[in-house]
Amino acid sequence: MKSGLIAGVAVALLGLLGSALAQDVITQRREGMRTEGRQMEAIKAVLDARGDTRPLVERVDTIAGFYRNLQALYPAGSGTGATRALPAIWSDPAGFEAARNTIVTALGTLRTAAASGDVAATQAAFNQVGAACAACHRAYRGPAR
Repeated sequence: MKSGLIAGVAVALLGLLGSALAQDVITQRREGMRTEGRQMEAIKAVLDARGDTRPLVERVDTIAGFYRNLQALYPAGSGTGATRALPAIWSDPAGFEAARNTIVTALGTLRTAAASGDVAATQAAFNQVGAACAACHRAYRGPAR
């Protein structure tokens, strides 16, 4: 009886721990997306002002750093709670990885353009990043709750 009670408590604690870990990773990815959004807004402001694009490289690097390990922020079991992640992330991991790769490639193009100081090329690359993000959101992010 006593060992059964201990096993039951252990299972319950593991469930709570798993739930806490899922919430932690959800918080990490939400904060990462918010940071990415703020960086994109700052880049857009410079482009709208037709300012010097070279300092934007650091902002692009910040965004790219988040996307390099994106799939690690979507472990199994982290699709419920305060998240807009759609089940397709886990049912179509190859597609999700392809979308991530498209974003990372577009960010590389944006970084190169920004470093060159060419505002028009940076604007075009910025638009490519936005399109890649939008495509990923259409497939893998649910509507606001």
